[in-house]
Amino acid sequence: MNLFPEITEYKHEYLSVDMTHELYIEQSGNPNGIPVIFLHGGPGAGTNYFYRRFFDPKVYRIILFDQRGSGKSKPYASIINNTAKDLIDDIKKIITHLSIEKSIIYGGSWGSTLGLLFAEKYPELVHSLVLRGIFLCRKADINWFYQNGAHEIYPDHWDTFISDIPIQERNNILTAFHNRIHGKNKDISLNLCKKWAEWEGKCSTLLPSKAVIDNFSDCSESLSKIETHYFMNDCFIDENQILDNIDKILNIKCHIVHGRFDIVCPFKQAYDLHQVYKKSSINIINDAGHSLLEPGITNKVLEIFSNPNELIS
Repeated sequence: MNLFPEITEYKHEYLSVDMTHELYIEQSGNPNGIPVIFLHGGPGAGTNYFYRRFFDPKVYRIILFDQRGSGKSKPYASIINNTAKDLIDDIKKIITHLSIEKSIIYGGSWGSTLGLLFAEKYPELVHSLVLRGIFLCRKADINWFYQNGAHEIYPDHWDTFISDIPIQERNNILTAFHNRIHGKNKDISLNLCKKWAEWEGKCSTLLPSKAVIDNFSDCSESLSKIETHYFMNDCFIDENQILDNIDKILNIKCHIVHGRFDIVCPFKQAYDLHQVYKKSSINIINDAGHSLLEPGITNKVLEIFSNPNELIS
């Protein structure tokens, strides 16, 4: 399946959600269509205009927004008042602001985390969930990518990633990066922001993709500052919180799309979710890694959204 032709937004605005943050929100497609809220990854990655093209503009009211500190939201790369609870509250404020009674939630990677957390708090506001590249934010899930696991798949990229970290600090890569990225030396911070983003970009596709790496590089400062802030704090949720609260959303349909060879968020996370979430369907993409731009993942997401009645029934 092909992405829809380029879609122009019909409205964009800023919504003040507290004394610090203003969120960039845009709408495209059919103003009277089925609302679908797009939750981007990271945290800190921001949205991109091409995300609109996954949804039929005649059918859907397409709502994209940049989470706190991300993309066009202000202030950029800010970690002040930036927690999972804040982001969940922001989605509720956006839904209220846009007079939406119920929405489909799409989320990829960190967006899948946020989608699940939001649905567990506000199940009455969710038609269904479409989730790609499941990230459950457990300690082991974070440790896999930043300490012990993914480095064995991509040892060459890993060596580049950690090359500026002294050997004596390499038993805790996350802390070493966090301290420098949030440190006073701006040059060191920006250099490690770039390395942090490139590591994730290089690992996000089954086959190398310059376009995907470039997308990560473009948001390296916000991605790196906000991800390290979240991951140092266990994403501001309890260990295994999502699965422990799954009973709150067992009546909500969920389509899981996950690459078999996802190195950023290994398939076991999607499998663990599906095992306890009986109303979910799981779509294993056997020739894909993590990125939404992997052809098999792109096609499956397009296919799921080509059946709108199934998503709101």
